Amino acid sequence: MTPRLTITDATVSYNRVPAVHHLSVTLNSHSLVALVGPNGAGKTTLLKAIAGLVPMETGKVVVHGGNRKNAIAYVPQREAVDWDFPITVRGLAEMGRYPSLGLWRKFGAEDDRIVEESLHVTELEAFADRQIKALSGGQQQRAFLARAWAQQAEIYLLDEPFTGLDRNAQEAFSGALQKLRESGKLIIASHHDLKSVPELFDHVLLINGELVASGPTSDTFTNANIEKTFAMKIFSGSEPHHHHHHEPHQA
Repeated sequence: MTPRLTITDATVSYNRVPAVHHLSVTLNSHSLVALVGPNGAGKTTLLKAIAGLVPMETGKVVVHGGNRKNAIAYVPQREAVDWDFPITVRGLAEMGRYPSLGLWRKFGAEDDRIVEESLHVTELEAFADRQIKALSGGQQQRAFLARAWAQQAEIYLLDEPFTGLDRNAQEAFSGALQKLRESGKLIIASHHDLKSVPELFDHVLLINGELVASGPTSDTFTNANIEKTFAMKIFSGSEPHHHHHHEPHQA
């Protein structure tokens, strides 16, 4: 396996309380990783730190075979997005190309090709000209994945992408992630539904403020490791608890 991301001794605080303590892990390309831990275990904080969106107190993040700024695409939780923003699915995917355009380069044939590919991978061709607010929850989630694909990133960081998706939407989203994985990407997604981890992810990263375990789902997602991950948290303070609002399932 080819290492794609190495995190060494990462500590990140949130309102001065350490949310992630001295975490070190290496993750490979061609991996679909579930980031699992209790509420307040630092999952969102860790994703944001890898993406360079929050500062780290100690440690470093190294992207192998790529420059960190361009190599990473971050997809926030759905509730963090203004869905009334007037943009079509294709327009959103095109936004993924802007960072690489720089100031002067025109949107060209290659950009168009990549945008079309992103709509194909996420199965949104039929919805390309639809406003994002007119989409179902699962389609909205895939539209943001299309933008991330158009960025041509190597590493995809997704914050609770399956939350609020019904079974069909979950399968469609999972299919899009599998395509990314097969093309050699590293995908890390925070995920709180323990039952569905084995069917959706081939790797797990269990955290509880600190690293509990990391590895293939088949060896690492064990009862002993799950208990370790969810038991200790009661005693230590951490970032405020984000309670997930489960939105009603959309068709």
